[in-house]
Amino acid sequence: MPAVPREVRAEWSRLAAGVHGQPDRFDPRQVARLPEPARRRLLRAIAPGAALAGSVELTMRGQIRLGAWRPFTAHQILTPDGFIWAATARVAGLPVTGFDRYSAGTGQMRWRLLGLLPVVTGSGPDLTRSAAGRLAAEATTLLPTAYDRITWTPGSDPDTAVATWRIGGEEETVQLRVGADGGLHEVLMQRWGDPDGQPHGRYPFGVAVEAERTVGGVTLPSALRAGWWWGTERQDAGEFFRAEITDAAFR
Repeated sequence: MPAVPREVRAEWSRLAAGVHGQPDRFDPRQVARLPEPARRRLLRAIAPGAALAGSVELTMRGQIRLGAWRPFTAHQILTPDGFIWAATARVAGLPVTGFDRYSAGTGQMRWRLLGLLPVVTGSGPDLTRSAAGRLAAEATTLLPTAYDRITWTPGSDPDTAVATWRIGGEEETVQLRVGADGGLHEVLMQRWGDPDGQPHGRYPFGVAVEAERTVGGVTLPSALRAGWWWGTERQDAGEFFRAEITDAAFR
């Protein structure tokens, strides 16, 4: 286990242990009946015979907008049932450490300056609902081997497919935009949240994929950007996350 805050170490271990036994192997015939853009994406993302991993552990670095853009490094565990994102950002040269998570049906965030002074703490139904949307977007984007947990339907045009997840008793719907070569270009959804102090509700949220890498027969995004108000005139102002994935371990 990487260095993660003490409060989530047990939950990290629980997520990591969630899949037991030898994973199945990918056979392209398994996706033959999916909508064509979804099939195109999965045939590029998963090599024939690759293990259908139930989780991935990621390391990443990048910038996050906390007033201004701040550098960060992070470790993450991601499964179809939950995630923990544990990171260190720097504000005025000082470390802000903490985590965001969705697991066991609840969401939470906790961030401290110098590991001591509370900066952001959150929990409750609205944060849980927003974190469930994040889980749907990230599992769709970064864990293609979990495709069988998704209900797939055609999108609004020939290069889109819709992935519907059942998370915490509710449905979260994500639209993928796929290139002619099967590369994942963009992920869009109406995610629960309160961007810019708006009342809690569903607002446009998106992820743009700028590069890919292949690890253990699985091709996943290696450079991406994300934010609120995606696809609107406020997209640039709503973007808050830019990351490079430096390592991935599928299990």
